[in-house]
Amino acid sequence: MKMRIPATPIVNIDPYFSVWCEKSVLENTVHWTGSPNTISGDVFIDGKEYHFLGFKDSKEIPNMTVESTYIDAFSTEIIYTNENIRLKIRFTSPLLPNNLYYASRPVSYCKAEYENTDGKEHSVKIKFAVSEELVLNLKGEGRALSYKEEIKDCTAVKMGNGNQNILWRSGDNVRIDWGWFYLALKGVGVIDHTVLNGMYAVTLEAELKNSALFAFAYDDIDSIEYLGERLKAYWRKDGKTIEEAIIEAFNDYDEVTSLCKEFSDKLEAEAKAKGNEKYAELLLLSLRQVMAAHKLVVDKKGNNLYISKECMSNGCAATVDVTYPSAPLFLIYNTELLKGMLRPVMEYADTDEWTFDFAPHDVGRYPLVNGQHYGVSSDRVIDYNKQMPVEECGNMIILFSAICDRDNSTDFVEPYLDTIDKWSKYLIKYGLDPENQLCTDDFAGHLAHNVNLSIKAIMGIVGYSRILNRLGENKKAEELMETSKEYTKSLLDRAKNSDGSYRLAYDKPETFSLKYNAVWDKLWGTNLFPEEFYKGEIERYKKELLPYGVPLDSREKYTKSDWLIWVASLCENNDDFALFSDSLWSAYNTMRTRVPMTDWYFADTSEMKGFRHRTVQGGLFIKLMF
Repeated sequence: MKMRIPATPIVNIDPYFSVWCEKSVLENTVHWTGSPNTISGDVFIDGKEYHFLGFKDSKEIPNMTVESTYIDAFSTEIIYTNENIRLKIRFTSPLLPNNLYYASRPVSYCKAEYENTDGKEHSVKIKFAVSEELVLNLKGEGRALSYKEEIKDCTAVKMGNGNQNILWRSGDNVRIDWGWFYLALKGVGVIDHTVLNGMYAVTLEAELKNSALFAFAYDDIDSIEYLGERLKAYWRKDGKTIEEAIIEAFNDYDEVTSLCKEFSDKLEAEAKAKGNEKYAELLLLSLRQVMAAHKLVVDKKGNNLYISKECMSNGCAATVDVTYPSAPLFLIYNTELLKGMLRPVMEYADTDEWTFDFAPHDVGRYPLVNGQHYGVSSDRVIDYNKQMPVEECGNMIILFSAICDRDNSTDFVEPYLDTIDKWSKYLIKYGLDPENQLCTDDFAGHLAHNVNLSIKAIMGIVGYSRILNRLGENKKAEELMETSKEYTKSLLDRAKNSDGSYRLAYDKPETFSLKYNAVWDKLWGTNLFPEEFYKGEIERYKKELLPYGVPLDSREKYTKSDWLIWVASLCENNDDFALFSDSLWSAYNTMRTRVPMTDWYFADTSEMKGFRHRTVQGGLFIKLMF
């Protein structure tokens, strides 16, 4: 990968089981939040110790030299050298979006291989040390215990908090402190424990006879609390134990990594064909992050729920306006995962607590999915002024319509038609000229007469019309299309700037904003907005383009990665698309803040404004839908 990646993915499974290198791989490893998740990796060549990963206990231990780092959709491969050997370490988290089981199984691989480079034979051993930070929120918050595990044909040790208080809290900048971490080796190795950076740690050492295969695994026992019930992860739905999952993972390593390579190679080729090499790198880097911001569980009825965590932006779970931008990846590869994001919203909207005629914002705060968190007081009073009525109604209906398209079926939507009809009426009543409301870009504050939000309302009404057409309700569908056309004409008449672009708000002449919601008009071929609309917008974006992207709107110089690629996808030719997508690549390539891909940064400096590791990066895949 030619990009200087902002952070290196190492172990990436879900919002809790997460290890990254934000600087050099020779320095400390961290959780996506930036809190330390200290791991150390060393090799012993003829008895002499060399360091290759994470924390180093002594300055006297020499580092291996990093020769190269290669990243694809599921793997991070690092090549190290010294005067004796070339060491290849390949971390793989096989979160295949087209396979629910692998997208859920909490086992991440590390394969180590070496070759002699000095023409001599060497005795080589490899050793990993994993600190208590992987099983505690912060070091010292509790006491970590470890036990040797008897797993067939493996050497394994497990570590966990001595006080197992499962699902006892929720939050954003917090980490798991229940369940059990497993460090395992296929074959025979040596287990021990040590002190690592002042912390308790488990170690596993193996002779490196050309290669060795390790597994990092985590059994969280119960994964999500959903409307008062504790749910287990999808991988456990047939009663499988973590020990069985580890054995299985070792046995199917070749098959799984082959599937991963096939998927990644196909993704890279398609991204290059529809964009360019830099666009392909954006998608390859983002996929593991997007998948690992979710947890796949099964509810008591047997339904799959794919619960997102709104990472580093308050920790909400099953957030509608986070699902909306992330949807392209799942529409392309597996609509069942997107359905799993929508089911909790629909079930919660049908409870007595939700009394509004518009869609909720979220269904809880990860991992407690018991009712909306955003804009809700401690005594469960929902503040209307902190809701996003047009935003969330539009998001939900658009996504239902998009699922019908990808599945060529209305089976999923039919049980929810009464609620969708209610939300469409809300859009008809308030969507043409939205009142002073929040939208998904809520960090920018309330805004009345938001033109882009009006476009979302229009596309929501269109989405419902398209659903009804599939159901054979053609008269009602046509009435909705006529309403959409009337609203579009009104918008075009009232919001046009003198240069042919369109305003941020109806009452703010000559302003601009990214009209990313219009992408559905292009994708669906509904042609509500004329070519001059798109031409005027793209030309304005070119004028507003800064070194690292186009600002979100006239108010600030910050931008959003997802919306930047959505508007880039409105371009008629690849050169214009690359003009915008390349600017995003450049932002990550130069960004001084080294964190898992942020989606909110300044377009003039590439400095991070906020957010990291969010699933909204699934929106970068939208160009592949054209």
